[in-house]
Amino acid sequence: MPSESSFAAPGAMRGGDDVIPVSVLNRAIGTMLERSFPLMWIAGEVSNFTRAASGHWYFSIKDAQAQMRCVMFRGRAQYAEFTPREGDRIEVRAAVTMYEPRGEVQLNVEAVRRTGQGRLYEAFLRLKAQLEAEGLFAPERKRPLPAHPRAIGIVTSLQAAALRDVLTTLARRAPHVPVIVYPAPVQGAGSAEKLVAAVEAANARAEVDVLVVCRGGGSIEDLWSFNDEALARAIAASALPVVSGVGHETDFTIADFAADVRAPTPTGAAELASPQRALLLREIDERQRALARGMRRGLESRAQQLDWLARRLVSPAERLERQRTHLAQLAVRLASAAGRPVRDARARFALAQLRWQRARPDPSHARRALDGLSQRLALALQRRHEREAARVAGCAARLEVLSPQRTLERGYAALIDTQTGRAVRAPAALKPQRRLTVHLAEGSADVSLADVQPRLSDTF
Repeated sequence: MPSESSFAAPGAMRGGDDVIPVSVLNRAIGTMLERSFPLMWIAGEVSNFTRAASGHWYFSIKDAQAQMRCVMFRGRAQYAEFTPREGDRIEVRAAVTMYEPRGEVQLNVEAVRRTGQGRLYEAFLRLKAQLEAEGLFAPERKRPLPAHPRAIGIVTSLQAAALRDVLTTLARRAPHVPVIVYPAPVQGAGSAEKLVAAVEAANARAEVDVLVVCRGGGSIEDLWSFNDEALARAIAASALPVVSGVGHETDFTIADFAADVRAPTPTGAAELASPQRALLLREIDERQRALARGMRRGLESRAQQLDWLARRLVSPAERLERQRTHLAQLAVRLASAAGRPVRDARARFALAQLRWQRARPDPSHARRALDGLSQRLALALQRRHEREAARVAGCAARLEVLSPQRTLERGYAALIDTQTGRAVRAPAALKPQRRLTVHLAEGSADVSLADVQPRLSDTF
């Protein structure tokens, strides 16, 4: 029986009489499916949806002609934006796999979205990139919201639950601020154009200080009216500051980016657009108390200043006496000041004389130092002359020992070839009839060789 490893891939399978287990066949089929079908988006209708205790999703997607079983494991399912229900039209991003224990082909789902959501989301991203490139979402275009609006405008549907939430929040936070509703449908055909008309009407009437554009949550199809390019441009061109409160906190629309402030919910938009009445009343009370304290401190300061001015009021006789006393003090200071420069000058002169005496040089000390240096110089020159003389004598003795004349005096002679003027060093240089000059200790002589008998060197 062949080993299972030989059938791990379709290319390894062989025909003939080979027998393989079912598990090996299913594994080979599964490998072939995974290699043949890449990760893709598949559309269909949900049926037989089941959420297991483990958190995995099991369901089927079908159309009019066929169906396919699907599994979405918990690690992927927990990030899905919604839970499919029976009959929902969805698109799944999945890989084709084989469930080997049962031999069933299934889809291993990695992501799920409602049908058409992908195309809408791509259109959303394209429009967002286009308007962002035009600078429509630039932070410098954003306008601050008024701290104390005289009136608040709301653009939404009269039947929307978001309108009730916004009105309830405004009644609780700022019952003193009037509210004007500019009704417009928030979904369906033609809703985007009516929302644009409502925003433009609010700007034309100029009866509010801030505008809230809102609606409740929903799918991307439900919120698509707020992804309209004309609405985004109307919000950006609005002379009134606009607060966008569309959908839930995780929902984002083009209107959110074009608005001056984006709120996570309609209720949050109402809170951002309105001041809180209790806080305003508390602030008014605090400012009233601060004003009262300031007035009391001002009155107390003026009273203290009045007392100080009253103490400064004196009679003319007392003022003359004070001036006489002051004049006498000035006379004493003048007399003292007249003699002070002379005393100061004498003190400075005495100090300068003392410093000069201390800084004056002593020639006798310098002369003694100079005599000592002269003696040391003469002694150093004498010692150096003696050392140089001894060195010259040593060199002369060594030169005398190495002198050629001394070598000749010991009985040696030097043979010079008369023709070349070079010393003869080897017997081969001696030729018959060759003239030589012989240098001796007490002179030299010219000789001519009659015969030459070379021989081996003798040791002296």
